[in-house]
Amino acid sequence: MDDQQIQDFLKKAIDENEVMLFMKGTPEAPACGFSSRTAGALNSLDVRYAALDILPDPRIREQLSALSGWPTIPQLFIKGQLVGGADIVAEMYETGDLAEALGVEQADDDEAPAPVAEAPVQQAPIGLENKLS
Repeated sequence: MDDQQIQDFLKKAIDENEVMLFMKGTPEAPACGFSSRTAGALNSLDVRYAALDILPDPRIREQLSALSGWPTIPQLFIKGQLVGGADIVAEMYETGDLAEALGVEQADDDEAPAPVAEAPVQQAPIGLENKLS
Protein backbone atom coordinates (compact mmCIF):
# COMPACT_ATOMS: atom_id res chain seq x y z
CA MET A 1 0.00 0.00 0.00
CA ASP A 2 1.16 3.50 -0.73
CA ASP A 3 0.77 6.50 1.59
CA GLN A 4 -2.49 7.65 -0.02
CA GLN A 5 -4.05 4.19 0.38
CA ILE A 6 -3.06 4.13 4.05
CA GLN A 7 -4.55 7.58 4.58
CA ASP A 8 -7.75 6.50 2.79
CA PHE A 9 -7.94 3.43 5.07
CA LEU A 10 -7.53 5.64 8.15
CA LYS A 11 -10.18 8.12 6.94
CA LYS A 12 -12.58 5.26 6.34
CA ALA A 13 -11.96 3.87 9.85
CA ILE A 14 -12.66 7.30 11.35
CA ASP A 15 -15.79 7.81 9.24
CA GLU A 16 -17.24 4.34 9.80
CA ASN A 17 -16.76 4.19 13.58
CA GLU A 18 -18.50 6.61 15.90
CA VAL A 19 -15.66 6.19 18.42
CA MET A 20 -12.25 5.38 16.94
CA LEU A 21 -9.06 4.99 18.96
CA PHE A 22 -5.64 4.77 17.35
CA MET A 23 -3.24 3.41 19.95
CA LYS A 24 -0.06 1.53 20.63
CA GLY A 25 -1.11 -2.06 21.16
CA THR A 26 -4.69 -3.14 21.67
CA PRO A 27 -7.27 -2.37 24.36
CA GLU A 28 -6.62 -5.85 25.77
CA ALA A 29 -2.83 -5.41 25.66
CA PRO A 30 -1.83 -1.74 25.49
CA ALA A 31 1.83 -1.19 24.58
CA CYS A 32 2.25 2.10 26.45
CA GLY A 33 0.84 3.83 29.49
CA PHE A 34 -0.81 6.62 27.51
CA SER A 35 -2.72 4.14 25.33
CA SER A 36 -3.60 2.12 28.42
CA ARG A 37 -5.02 5.17 30.17
CA THR A 38 -7.07 6.22 27.15
CA ALA A 39 -8.52 2.75 26.54
CA GLY A 40 -9.16 2.47 30.30
CA ALA A 41 -11.26 5.63 30.27
CA LEU A 42 -13.38 4.32 27.38
CA ASN A 43 -13.70 0.89 28.97
CA SER A 44 -14.81 2.34 32.31
CA LEU A 45 -17.57 4.26 30.53
CA ASP A 46 -18.69 1.00 28.91
CA VAL A 47 -18.40 2.53 25.45
CA ARG A 48 -18.29 0.48 22.28
CA TYR A 49 -15.35 1.65 20.19
CA ALA A 50 -13.03 0.59 17.42
CA ALA A 51 -9.30 0.47 18.01
CA LEU A 52 -6.33 0.14 15.68
CA ASP A 53 -2.79 -0.69 16.72
CA ILE A 54 -0.42 1.74 14.97
CA LEU A 55 2.72 -0.27 15.81
CA PRO A 56 2.78 -2.90 13.01
CA ASP A 57 3.71 -0.35 10.34
CA PRO A 58 5.36 3.05 11.02
CA ARG A 59 3.54 4.49 8.02
CA ILE A 60 0.25 4.22 9.95
CA ARG A 61 1.44 6.69 12.56
CA GLU A 62 2.99 8.94 9.92
CA GLN A 63 -0.18 9.09 7.80
CA LEU A 64 -2.48 9.38 10.82
CA SER A 65 -0.52 12.40 12.09
CA ALA A 66 -0.58 13.92 8.59
CA LEU A 67 -4.34 13.41 8.47
CA SER A 68 -5.15 14.66 11.97
CA GLY A 69 -2.44 17.26 12.48
CA TRP A 70 -1.80 15.65 15.88
CA PRO A 71 1.72 14.28 16.45
CA THR A 72 1.25 11.90 19.37
CA ILE A 73 -0.43 8.55 19.97
CA PRO A 74 -3.04 7.67 21.15
CA GLN A 75 -5.55 9.66 19.12
CA LEU A 76 -9.25 9.49 19.91
CA PHE A 77 -11.90 10.44 17.38
CA ILE A 78 -15.58 10.82 18.24
CA LYS A 79 -18.07 11.19 15.39
CA GLY A 80 -15.26 11.86 12.94
CA GLN A 81 -13.68 14.63 15.02
CA LEU A 82 -10.31 14.44 16.72
CA VAL A 83 -10.74 14.73 20.48
CA GLY A 84 -7.02 14.52 21.28
CA GLY A 85 -4.51 12.35 23.04
CA ALA A 86 -4.12 10.78 26.46
CA ASP A 87 -3.87 13.97 28.53
CA ILE A 88 -6.93 15.55 26.94
CA VAL A 89 -8.96 12.34 27.23
CA ALA A 90 -7.93 11.95 30.89
CA GLU A 91 -8.91 15.53 31.67
CA MET A 92 -12.23 15.12 29.86
CA TYR A 93 -12.84 11.88 31.76
CA GLU A 94 -12.18 13.54 35.11
CA THR A 95 -14.52 16.48 34.39
CA GLY A 96 -17.27 14.32 32.88
CA ASP A 97 -16.87 15.94 29.46
CA LEU A 98 -15.82 12.64 27.88
CA ALA A 99 -19.01 10.90 29.01
CA GLU A 100 -21.01 13.84 27.72
CA ALA A 101 -19.25 13.79 24.33
CA LEU A 102 -19.94 10.06 24.11
CA GLY A 103 -23.57 10.44 25.18
CA VAL A 104 -23.22 8.14 28.18
CA GLU A 105 -23.72 8.48 31.92
CA GLN A 106 -20.70 8.60 34.17
CA ALA A 107 -21.23 7.30 37.70
CA ASP A 108 -20.47 9.81 40.45
CA ASP A 109 -17.75 7.57 41.83
CA ASP A 110 -15.95 7.80 38.46
CA GLU A 111 -14.71 11.31 39.26
CA ALA A 112 -11.24 9.91 39.75
CA PRO A 113 -8.25 9.81 37.44
CA ALA A 114 -8.85 7.86 34.26
CA PRO A 115 -8.30 4.17 34.98
CA VAL A 116 -5.65 2.02 33.40
CA ALA A 117 -7.00 -0.43 30.86
CA GLU A 118 -7.67 -3.94 31.95
CA ALA A 119 -9.72 -6.48 30.07
CA PRO A 120 -12.62 -4.64 28.42
CA VAL A 121 -15.74 -4.32 30.52
CA GLN A 122 -18.81 -6.05 29.04
CA GLN A 123 -18.77 -4.66 25.51
CA ALA A 124 -15.45 -5.44 23.87
CA PRO A 125 -14.05 -2.93 21.40
CA ILE A 126 -14.51 -3.60 17.76
CA GLY A 127 -11.25 -5.02 16.42
CA LEU A 128 -10.14 -3.68 13.05
CA GLU A 129 -8.11 -5.99 10.93
CA ASN A 130 -4.81 -4.44 9.92
CA LYS A 131 -4.77 -4.83 6.14
CA LEU A 132 -1.88 -2.45 5.67
CA SER A 133 0.93 -5.00 5.83
